[in-house]
Order: sequence, then C-alpha cells, then structure tokens
Amino acid sequence: MNFADLNWQEMMDATVATLQMLIFSGLFTIILGLPLGILLYLWGRSNSIVIRVIYSVLSFVVNILRSVPFIILMVALIPFSKAVVGTSIGVLGTIPPLVIGAAPFFARLVETALREVDRGVIEAAQGMGASTNQIVMRVLLPEARPGLLAGVTITLVTLVSYTAMSGMVGGGGLGDLAIRYGYYRYEKEVMIISVVLMVILVQLLQMAGDRLVRHFTRK
Repeated sequence: MNFADLNWQEMMDATVATLQMLIFSGLFTIILGLPLGILLYLWGRSNSIVIRVIYSVLSFVVNILRSVPFIILMVALIPFSKAVVGTSIGVLGTIPPLVIGAAPFFARLVETALREVDRGVIEAAQGMGASTNQIVMRVLLPEARPGLLAGVTITLVTLVSYTAMSGMVGGGGLGDLAIRYGYYRYEKEVMIISVVLMVILVQLLQMAGDRLVRHFTRK
C-alpha cells in the first residue's frame, strides 16, 4: 500500500463535508427531536382519550421512521430533498433525510430519559402549583440532563454512520470517498484512511459525550 500517493486535499475536503453534514443534521435533529420527545412523554401519560389516540398515531409514525433502513429512506426522500433544498446529492441534499431519519430516534431517547426522572420530584412540583411548562423547563429537563446528553451522543454517533451510508447515493463526505475510490476503484488506501477518520470522529464524540454525562450526573 502506498499512502504517499493519496490525494490528501480530497480526503480533507471529504472530512469537512462529513463534519458539515454531522453538525447541521445534528442541530436540526435536536431542534425537532427534543420537543417531539417531550410531547411523546407528556401525551403518553395523559388521561384524555383524544390525547392518547394522538399519542398512538404519533408513536406509530415515529416507529415507522425509526424502522426504515436509512439508505432506503434517503432514496424515498429524494423528491422531498429536491423540493426543500433544491438537490438530493451532496452535503445539502443529504441533510433532510439525515434529520428525518435521526429525529424520531432521538425523540425516543428523550422520552426514555424523561421517564427516568424521579416521580416524587414531579409530584412535588405539581403540589406547589407548577404549570406543565414550568415542570418541563424547571424539573424534567434539568433532572434528565445526563440522560439527554447521553441521547445526543448516541444520536450523533448514529449520524456518523448515516453519513457514511449516504455515500451510496452521492451524499458526499468520507462515505462517498470510500465507496467511489475504495470500493469501485479498489484503492484500499482510501478505504482504510476513510474508516480510520470516521472511527476517530466517533471516538471523539463518545469521549466528549461521556465526559459531559459524568459532569452533570449528580453524585
């Protein structure tokens, strides 16, 4: 293997593209997934028949989006991506399916983290006359912070693997580089470096997430 002949500028550009997809899709995933997870938690505990029906429908949709393999979801959303961002390839065209694929996954993690909050703390807030919004903002989210941070970490790591799969349909980034050169052209050096860079990225995300979780976990 001859790593000296690699186009390191192209490798750097692919790394930057992967980071761009990760940052923007991660941001929008959190923006959409957090309130969705909160709604799933609140509606799942409601005694109203109407709200319970809405919860069942929403939960069903979330489960469907979570169960569809990302590569199939990305192909199915090509018309949607073109309508939203004007293209279905490259960094820009990959962000919509990344968000749609990851937001329901993150919402479930949020719902799970909120369910782990001590029921006594919630009842105490209710006893003091706190509204639902106050309970969510001042009790649930602060108490569930370690679990939420762990969910963000898991979601970002999952998005890294999604960006790699997006290379199968021209998504760009390290996954696209590995497939075009490492798979189709049998350039093993490109494949190896791409995999190493993605492993490093995942490790950095996991280490940062674990440190934040430990920091905010009450001793």
